Amino acid sequence: MTSLERRAVSALAGVFGLRMLGLFLILPVFALYADKLEGNTALLTGLAIGVYGLTQAIFQIPFGLMSDKFGRKRVIAAGLLIFAIGSVVAAMADSITGVIAGRALQGAGAIAAAVIALASDLTREEQRTKAMAMIGMTIGFSFFVALMLGPILDRSIGVPGIFWLTAVLAIFAIIVVYKAVPTPVASHVPLGGDVSLKKQFSIILKDSHLLRLDFGIFSLHLVLTALFVALPFTLVKSLEIQAESHWSVYLPVILISVVAMAPLVMMTTRKRRIPNIFLVGIVLLLIGELMFAFGSHSAVWFLSGMVIWFTGFNTLESLMPSLVSRLAPVRNKGAAIGVYNSAEFFGAFLGGVLGGLVLGIYGTQGVYLMCAGVIFIWLLVMLPAKPPRLLDTKVLRFKDLETRQSDLASELSAIEGVEEVIIMAPQQVVYLKVDAERLDDGVFDKYETAVGN
Repeated sequence: MTSLERRAVSALAGVFGLRMLGLFLILPVFALYADKLEGNTALLTGLAIGVYGLTQAIFQIPFGLMSDKFGRKRVIAAGLLIFAIGSVVAAMADSITGVIAGRALQGAGAIAAAVIALASDLTREEQRTKAMAMIGMTIGFSFFVALMLGPILDRSIGVPGIFWLTAVLAIFAIIVVYKAVPTPVASHVPLGGDVSLKKQFSIILKDSHLLRLDFGIFSLHLVLTALFVALPFTLVKSLEIQAESHWSVYLPVILISVVAMAPLVMMTTRKRRIPNIFLVGIVLLLIGELMFAFGSHSAVWFLSGMVIWFTGFNTLESLMPSLVSRLAPVRNKGAAIGVYNSAEFFGAFLGGVLGGLVLGIYGTQGVYLMCAGVIFIWLLVMLPAKPPRLLDTKVLRFKDLETRQSDLASELSAIEGVEEVIIMAPQQVVYLKVDAERLDDGVFDKYETAVGN
């Protein structure tokens, strides 16, 4: 990456991270706080935790389209301001309905699509995957920091104070957008070209491999959100670990799970192992949920289940975005990521609602068994699936592309291992989907530029 690209991606990752930190901070502490709010029920607690996912899913595409029309920075700033207002509403609320309204407003500031689009504007195509990986790692880091920091902040400033803090973080993120993020000269032309949005989504929704990933991310975030409707109660009531000490549980669990995840992720460097590692991650989630359900009165059993569960979660969370990118057709990658993100947010919403509903009727064990059922269905969906062909993307740049695109398309298509050729003449770029295992070394050396993406 150039220095400008590094600065842009680092700043945007920081913006995304600050926003997600604000959303995640309440996860480990809110269920216990909501128990004291006026008008609260278990169902409303779950709704308050997950409702941001519903408004996120609804407003992702509109915010993305508005960023094309009004400019990325303006839309991102507006989304962050909406998020800040939602945080203030939640902080001042003395009833569960007020918190739900605030959380819904937080989610309505759906800036993910606009941030990703701005990152796309400020990076070259061959650096795009690195940029998305940096943003993704920042989100993951925010989640882990929030799990550890949330209980500590709850002890010192309480949940209302956490909401006030998230509002401050959002305002600070707006400053970062205008002070640290470069302004793009122009937005990149979408890869979809003249293909309508309706047709792009139609193609994506007919791809069985992508649909399985969409169902997977939906299921993963459903059980994640539902888990945090029940988990704080188990730690306090069954294991007798006071809320202010929950950070001392999350910290070693997360550190051990990250270490345990590393060998699994390293094995995914060999494509043939990826489907098996994927299934291992799902099985780890299932084992963890069953250990929660039947071992809640044993600290050793329950905490071991947490390590196993988070090992599976970390593995899948790091693997799935990469799979979406590799499986999506080049022209429809944006649509594929859009559907994937919407499935993720809707899963978070439904997880909160179902988690609260089941908690109120069947208690924490019922929530864990419900999550185990969802994971088991996910496993059944994945087992009969044939391993997908995992292709890599390469980018070639040419100065005179418009005059030679027809001959070049035929020439590149004839190369062993090249599966798809997309020529973007105005950008002087050629995108290739390739099977790296079938490519000869140095096959692209004769071209002006050949950069792996």
